[in-house]
Amino acid sequence: MRVHVLLATLGALAAASSLPSLVAAPAAPLRKVQDLVVYADPAYHCAFPSVVRRADGELLLAFRRAPNRLLLSEGRNSHVDPNSFLVSVRSRDGGLTWSPEPTLLYADAWGGAQDPCLLQLRDGELLCFSYGWTFVRPDGLEKLKQPVHQNLFGSVFNGGFYVRSADGGRAWSGPFRPPHITPQILLDPRGQPIPAYNRGALAEGRDGRIFWAVAATEAIKPSRTAVHLITSSDRGATWTYASPIATDPQVVFNEASILETPRGDLVTFLRTDKLNGDAAIARSTDGGKSFSPWRRLNFHAVPLHGLRLRDGRVLLTYGHRKAPLGVRARLLNPECTDIEAAPEFVIRDDGATVDLGYSWSVQLDDTRVLVAYYMNTPGTPLPHIAASILEIN
Repeated sequence: MRVHVLLATLGALAAASSLPSLVAAPAAPLRKVQDLVVYADPAYHCAFPSVVRRADGELLLAFRRAPNRLLLSEGRNSHVDPNSFLVSVRSRDGGLTWSPEPTLLYADAWGGAQDPCLLQLRDGELLCFSYGWTFVRPDGLEKLKQPVHQNLFGSVFNGGFYVRSADGGRAWSGPFRPPHITPQILLDPRGQPIPAYNRGALAEGRDGRIFWAVAATEAIKPSRTAVHLITSSDRGATWTYASPIATDPQVVFNEASILETPRGDLVTFLRTDKLNGDAAIARSTDGGKSFSPWRRLNFHAVPLHGLRLRDGRVLLTYGHRKAPLGVRARLLNPECTDIEAAPEFVIRDDGATVDLGYSWSVQLDDTRVLVAYYMNTPGTPLPHIAASILEIN
């Protein structure tokens, strides 16, 4: 009798274990809704987007566009080009459709312009930060005052600049030149110390200051760059050097995004070299007067962007240039103290070459975010501007 009762009990437990759980599994923090093509044209190599959402809901997306050199029988496209311009497109339906033809944002008189980085101030004024290259003929290259940073095809780095708009990006004034910072040793093609520059998101703090993590070449052979903080208390009219963010005798730091946490910390997400593609983070707890020693992160990311969400959390997105190639994300707590523990979410893993990434995000509503980046895929290896809409739980 006891044997039959025991068998019946075991059978009931086995049957119960096969029933669906009455407790629902927690929803994943991120879910991809769809992928979008923002702008693609086989005549152009397109890269390095940034995006903001205007007060009326319109999205403004800026990117760098240059001729597709393959159409001129050249061997490849490059990230330096004498005809690279800053252009923009707009969307009024949450990123589902975009203006078909870009509007010229800025063309630099001295050469190619790179990586437009949009910052929208609280009153709606826009600033767009960039940097550029001047193309010098061979007879001039050998006479340039050193040290200069020479890249492909006789291109010489000429440092940073920015433009500003008071009408939603329809007209831009400038260019304005940020100051040279002392750690920077490079000269421009005219023999002058180069203005501060970098690629990455700036932040407007609660006290109205603008925080900008800028790069500086501190050594030539081997080349080594570090990242430093400069700030503006007058909406970008003037800038003041604040402190070093990340510098190291062996490690290269450059493209960086900065944000302010609810308790007032400044967190900087850093692209690195010499760390096998792993990213780094540095934090200031005193308003930028100093930063704690930089810390290597245990994941690959090139480069990173942090978006403060309406609920206080931070969406961290970044390019992934190791197979599988694409774009990834992590959802962090408001203070960004769980950056390595936060699960990694794959946004795209279908890239054809490493010429992709450079993500930039903007919140659409309480539950959706648009992540812009540049992308290539098998069969269409020419980079184009793409985006994904994510749902946040």
